[in-house]
Amino acid sequence: MEEVEVVKALGALAQETRLRIFRLLVVAGPGGMTPGHMAEELGASPTALSFHLKELSHSGLIDVEREGRNLIYHAHFDRMNTLIGYLTEHCCAGQVCEVVPSVCPDCGEQP
Repeated sequence: MEEVEVVKALGALAQETRLRIFRLLVVAGPGGMTPGHMAEELGASPTALSFHLKELSHSGLIDVEREGRNLIYHAHFDRMNTLIGYLTEHCCAGQVCEVVPSVCPDCGEQP
């Protein structure tokens, strides 16, 4: 991932509503979510939601697909993992990292 792409992705997440949307899509998993469901969950207006979805989509962090009459938005997990990898690429200056991985509160597995 190029530095310009990293800045774009982090910039997209550096806004409260967009961060909430992205986290909601991560929780939704591969099945994704419709804008109507997201607006309901977040208490956001459709207009504001549309603006933020466009910004997240341009950053490459989310994808959208059409299913019949519905748009389904998904977190782009590969892109998210690439971003995390970029941020941690040189963690601990190449030494064995002492950071303890977090555990998923729902399933108990490490990410």
